[in-house]
Amino acid sequence: MTKKDFSDEELVKKSLENIDFFEDLISRFEKKILNFILRISSFKKEEAEEILQEVFLKAWKNLNDFDKDLKFSTWIFTIARYETISHFRKTKSRFETFSPDLKIEDLEKISSKINIEKEIGLKIKQEKIRKIINDLPTKYKEVLILKFLEEKTTKEIADILKKPEKTISTLIHRAKKLLKNNLNSKFFIFI
Repeated sequence: MTKKDFSDEELVKKSLENIDFFEDLISRFEKKILNFILRISSFKKEEAEEILQEVFLKAWKNLNDFDKDLKFSTWIFTIARYETISHFRKTKSRFETFSPDLKIEDLEKISSKINIEKEIGLKIKQEKIRKIINDLPTKYKEVLILKFLEEKTTKEIADILKKPEKTISTLIHRAKKLLKNNLNSKFFIFI
């Protein structure tokens, strides 16, 4: 059995005995976590990479405390979220708001997953969609990112955001509805 055949949770267990296995966890999650940090923040890639290092350092330091009832991916995404917010608070003024900045390819993925184009009958220019999503309250933006870009289940999102599953389902529903309403109202403005 090679290291690639191990589940994430098996690699966690083996990492406690041999640090080389933790390097495999890093390899598996490095790109995913970096993209997540970039999606939920307005940080440049260099800053996001610094946060990424902190995420893996914190994960290593707390590996003994890993909750075996959770998936490792849920646990590491939770750490990434908290580290990103913490970094934002350290580096930004008190009066600025935490506002994730989404890339065009992220917007295409979200819109295709929730059928925005079919619901409003026309394709809206991507920049307008991007602005609308970036203007959503953070709690809605986060659930859209986790659900449609990171492809997390409702339970995983609940674990990451430390909220009940029903609350997450409600947030996803409201986020989609708010997004649709904003798109519909913006659509008529741009005609």
